[in-house]
Amino acid sequence: MAMHSMQLLLVFSLLTPFIASSAPAVVSDPELIVHEIHKSINESVARRNLGYLSCGTGNPIDDCWRCDPNWESNRQRLADCAIGFGKNAIGGKNGRIYVVTDSGDDDPVNPKPGTLRHAVIQDEPLWITFQHDMVIKLKEELIMNSFKTIDGRGANVHIAGGPCITIQYVTNIIIHGISIHDCKPGGNAMVRSSPRHYGWRTISDGDGVSLFGASHVWVDHCSLSNCADGLIDAIMGSTAVTISNNYMTHHDKVMLLGHSDSYTQDKNMQVTIAFNHFGEGLVQRMPRCRHGYFHVVNNDYTDWEMYAIGGSANPTINSQGNRFLAPDKRFSKEVTKHEDAPESEWKNWNWRSEGDLMLNGAFFTPSGAGTSSSYARASSLGARPSSLVGALTSNAGILSCKKGSRC
Repeated sequence: MAMHSMQLLLVFSLLTPFIASSAPAVVSDPELIVHEIHKSINESVARRNLGYLSCGTGNPIDDCWRCDPNWESNRQRLADCAIGFGKNAIGGKNGRIYVVTDSGDDDPVNPKPGTLRHAVIQDEPLWITFQHDMVIKLKEELIMNSFKTIDGRGANVHIAGGPCITIQYVTNIIIHGISIHDCKPGGNAMVRSSPRHYGWRTISDGDGVSLFGASHVWVDHCSLSNCADGLIDAIMGSTAVTISNNYMTHHDKVMLLGHSDSYTQDKNMQVTIAFNHFGEGLVQRMPRCRHGYFHVVNNDYTDWEMYAIGGSANPTINSQGNRFLAPDKRFSKEVTKHEDAPESEWKNWNWRSEGDLMLNGAFFTPSGAGTSSSYARASSLGARPSSLVGALTSNAGILSCKKGSRC
């Protein structure tokens, strides 16, 4: 009997972090706890047996589609798997499949059929795939039209060495499974944005992905590095954005969310940053926020030189279930940076850390009164325990997807 009780107490001690995250009341009966856990496991297994669409990895995006060996025939299923503030981004769902066969970009005003530029400017919804591996070096920014998915699964696709992706004043965009790197400024040139319109573009910043007045955008399972400005920037009233499962490395100013301290139209911006791996060679802005509402959840931060999360102009930042591994540099341990304001001002900004794992001396400086209504607007999904971040982000970046087998 004593041994049985000891075993139950051991189970209780192992399960406490998980139970505490979902049940506020303290349960004193170990027998009841074990019963509830077995019930939960059985229910979970039963749900998985209903079909192939749950892997049980805990990553809700991947669990939605990655177990399907027929993913290539069911590509548009991906559009049902978004989470967070960008969960309603449907991209080119219900549109026809457009296969990119030509990696060239000879004429940004009159793009050839079969090129990526020709695909993204069309007025109709399109689900854009790639016939084979390719490196696409764009002459000018890739100006996207609404209701498009760029789906790199099944091919090794790089957009690199020139200007990259611009999502300006359009809606419902999905970018999935693309390597985006070494992006350069473009501009002082004519560029087509739709079958009916082309216009003069001034010098661009050289972002990997630039959102400008865009909404319902989802960037998932991309690998991004070494661009001239930001890897992913969202400004000028952009909102309803999810940035998930990406692998980001070797870059200075990683992610800017909010145009400027004076551009108050960004006060309604809502961005979810989930399950990303912020890896080696990153310096700052993971992200840097202004004005709006930002949910930073279950990401893995394994390197930064200056800081991880920063902002100005009174953004609400809700950091939950992340893993922060501080660099060895003595004065770079702080996760946060309150920018462009004295403490008398930033101490009122609502920034919180909830369930984050701090390693190697990492620390988060919270601020604000923490009103529930403010954090409600900066909450977009339930955080998993930070102890699971390694598993949740282990497949961040582009995936190896082969026809006839799971990705």
